[in-house]
Amino acid sequence: MPGLEDLYREIILDHYRNPRNRGELETPPATRTEGFNPLCGDEIVVFLDVATDGTVTDIRIGGQGCSISQSSASMMSAAVKGKTIDEVKALTRAFKAMMSLHESSLDADGESGEDPLEPPAEPVKLGDLEALQGVVKFPVRIKCATLAWNTLLQGVEEATAPA
Repeated sequence: MPGLEDLYREIILDHYRNPRNRGELETPPATRTEGFNPLCGDEIVVFLDVATDGTVTDIRIGGQGCSISQSSASMMSAAVKGKTIDEVKALTRAFKAMMSLHESSLDADGESGEDPLEPPAEPVKLGDLEALQGVVKFPVRIKCATLAWNTLLQGVEEATAPA
C-alpha cells in the first residue's frame, strides 16, 4: 500500500520538523534523564514531571540526532503525557515489542544489558506510533527509535523511586 507508507513517512517527518513537547522543565520537581547512543551519536534528554498519584503531568524532550530518534521522542512525549506510570510502562512494552520481540538492550559493546520487554498482556493501541514500524526493516535503526523510550523508562524509575 504505497498510500499508507507515504502517510507514515509524513507523520515521521512532521514530528521531526515540528517536534512536540520540545524544551525543558525545572528540575526538581521534574526528573531529568539523558540517553545517548554512542554508535550513531543520537542524544535524548527527557524531563518528566510525575504527580503523586503516578500520572505524567508534563514531559519535555531535548537532544539531537537523526530523524528517527527525534521523531520517536516527539511521538513518545505526545503519547505518554497525561498517562499513569502503569500505562506508560504498558505503552513502552507495546512499542518495543512492535520494534522487535528479539531486540534486547545492547550496550555500546553489543553486550546484552537487560532482557527484552515482553509485549503487554492487554492489547495497547499505538496509534501514530505505528508509523515507526517500518524501522524494523533496518535493524541498525531500531536503537534510534527506542532510545527515547529507554530514556523514558530510566526517568520513570527515577521519578517513582522511594525518597
